Amino acid sequence: MLHFIAPPMPHFTVGGEDTYAPGRSHPDRAHIGVFDLIYVTRGLLALEERGIEYRLGADQYAILRPDAAHRTTAPCQEKTHFYWLHFQTLGHWTEVEEEQTVALSQSVEPYAPIETFSFFLPKSAQLLQPEQALQQIKHILTLQQQPTPEAKWRQQTAFQDLLYALQEAGAGMPKSRPFHIAEAAAHYLRSHYREAVSYEQLAQALHYHANYISLCMKRTFGCTPLDYLVRYRIGQAKQQLIRTNAPIGEIAEATGFGSFPYFIRCFVKHTGLRPHAFRQQYRA
Repeated sequence: MLHFIAPPMPHFTVGGEDTYAPGRSHPDRAHIGVFDLIYVTRGLLALEERGIEYRLGADQYAILRPDAAHRTTAPCQEKTHFYWLHFQTLGHWTEVEEEQTVALSQSVEPYAPIETFSFFLPKSAQLLQPEQALQQIKHILTLQQQPTPEAKWRQQTAFQDLLYALQEAGAGMPKSRPFHIAEAAAHYLRSHYREAVSYEQLAQALHYHANYISLCMKRTFGCTPLDYLVRYRIGQAKQQLIRTNAPIGEIAEATGFGSFPYFIRCFVKHTGLRPHAFRQQYRA
């Protein structure tokens, strides 16, 4: 599957449709510089990329990489119709075997955070709702004929909806256990950040050993559960410092730090400023 980190989201560039008579083959190409999404509505299209063969029948799709070569493994045996959509991204992407990495925002600015997130697209799948996907594709191609800023905007919105449908098509694909455990741990920590959370409590809540939970979070989020919890608490404290007039000690307690000196140390470590100086940056 393909792992994308957003923003930015992938951007549709151009698309179309084609019908192959029996005996015709898809052209062999290499390093075309854009992702090539092929969605078959009729017949069978046989393609290969990096040693993996994709035999696409009706209501099946494949996404070919922009940096690899692909070729036909067999000519069409029957009349075959398909849509093709090219897209690209300026963000980071990679091909992975399972969902395993989540990108976390590194922003320290409370008013202008760029909240990065991961999403995964199966390279090939049978669409769960082909009628809906087909309607979205036709809408995208119709908007392609309208060279107005409004049409371009609506086109990209429709393309994002299509990507979401493709992601849903892979919802039943196997995911790594560490990924699920890390997500569950992160959810628990966010839900209990005001409390004094211990590794023992986390282990009891998730029914896994604390050391294993920590390994899963390091693999998925790049940090330990304690680091994740502190970062989240600091984010909540920054919001309160800016949006309320609450005393700093009260904010420290409300965000789960308990000890005022510990809150100060953590805040300075993560922001480079003491809480009072941070608050003054956003006050007239």
